[in-house]
Amino acid sequence: MTLDLLPIGQGARIVAVDWSALVQEEASRLRSLGLEEGARVAVAHRGILGSRDPIAITVGRMTVAVRRVHAAAMEVEKL
Repeated sequence: MTLDLLPIGQGARIVAVDWSALVQEEASRLRSLGLEEGARVAVAHRGILGSRDPIAITVGRMTVAVRRVHAAAMEVEKL
């Protein structure tokens, strides 16, 4: 399952990221925020417009807003 499909409030661990699907600068930013393999995450909120962007992701004690395309590049397993 990819992070963009994870139900709100469900805890998960990132098991793989398709870094090649992301622009290099965006990939670097996501890594610096802790969104990489092994990180424990949860979806806190989704946007309400048609694209449902952005997605608010909880990583540790911080909440990060990411685009749906970024979340779709991250494979997760439910905890």
